[in-house]
Amino acid sequence: MSNALHRIVIVGGGAGGLELATQLGNTLGKHKKAQITLVDRALSHIWKPLLHEIAAGTLNPHAEETNYFAHAKKHHYQFVLGNFESLDRNAKTIAIRSPQLSEKYYHDHVATLEYDTLVMAIGSRCNDFGTQGVRDNCYFLDNREQAEVFQQDLFHLYLDAQNSSHMDALNIAVIGAGATGVELAAELIDAKENFHQYGLNRINPELVKITVIEASPRILPALSESISAQTQKTLEQMGITVLTHHKVNCVDEKSIHFADGTSIASDLTVWAAGVKAPAVLEQLEGFERDRINRLKVYATLQTLTDPNIFAIGDCAHCQPEAKQPPLGPRAQVASQQATFLANALPIRLRGGQLPMFNFTDKGSLVSLSQKKAIGEILGQVKVHGLLARSMYASLYRIHQAHIHGYTQAGLLATKDFVTRKVGPKIKLY
Repeated sequence: MSNALHRIVIVGGGAGGLELATQLGNTLGKHKKAQITLVDRALSHIWKPLLHEIAAGTLNPHAEETNYFAHAKKHHYQFVLGNFESLDRNAKTIAIRSPQLSEKYYHDHVATLEYDTLVMAIGSRCNDFGTQGVRDNCYFLDNREQAEVFQQDLFHLYLDAQNSSHMDALNIAVIGAGATGVELAAELIDAKENFHQYGLNRINPELVKITVIEASPRILPALSESISAQTQKTLEQMGITVLTHHKVNCVDEKSIHFADGTSIASDLTVWAAGVKAPAVLEQLEGFERDRINRLKVYATLQTLTDPNIFAIGDCAHCQPEAKQPPLGPRAQVASQQATFLANALPIRLRGGQLPMFNFTDKGSLVSLSQKKAIGEILGQVKVHGLLARSMYASLYRIHQAHIHGYTQAGLLATKDFVTRKVGPKIKLY
């Protein structure tokens, strides 16, 4: 009889994946009851709901990142850097390709990693629905790198304007009025005022036009009509143009064209309209997927194809109740699924019957700049303003507590408070 430890491999270090690796590491890993391995393509973790702040430059990602190697050492799991390439279910192995971190030291190397239990937590990517010109002319906010590209281009546009006497207007368009699109548009209002305050004043803030575009009849379609209407009113009071019933037909370098034949000018265009699971999942043979490529799972979070393979978060099509729609791509879904598996997998290792996952909707909050937010909690309780913004910020602190512990999360909150008080309000490099 083999005494080898059970190998649990988690692919993806987002909100769900990192929280699961941390909890399993602190229990099974610490007490040598299983070998926990986390795989991710990046060296550090950034909480995805922060990406709109990184893109606007109102948050410094270096101050908020968690290095996987250091975190793994502290929380008793192993970290493997690499891109998930393929899966061999018969051999119970996955192929991991080394990422290109440097042209000088890049080696095209593919390693094989063995597992007994595999958890797919690779998140989601923007869905452009095949819209012409989107891939070539739009920015995306799928990951930290994309958010930083937008921030750098926006910042250098302002720098270039300081050396030009001609550019005094700027058109920025955000396509997609879900939470990400709305939050980015609101954050850009702060950004344009901050640029002007710190001396990048050749572009007049009053001539920076920010437009949010939505094909549906209203913004924030996942929330109630009253929250949608109140949010749109707030955005318009902030000076943001909101266009609903506007389906994008194509995007070129300087404009957006709609299905009704109209168009608007856009110097910087961000696509935030819908998500789908990463394309690599299409290569997994024999798995049932939905129309946006997510792996279908039972209420135990096991895939329909293989009981040794689980899926959580944005890449999982999870429908705990038959009469309810599948769970959406939300951070709280991934977090609750991570906690569920952290309790369920030890039961599985002992040979017990897996419990069923039940999701508890704790509400939704949407940030509307650094000082206010809006949303619904505990069912129909509506919150807005500074109180809602404080509650929105607490969601990040809860995530930090899950991956660092409450003491460390408290210290990080204190550090962030001091940094925001003494540092610049926008990233100027």
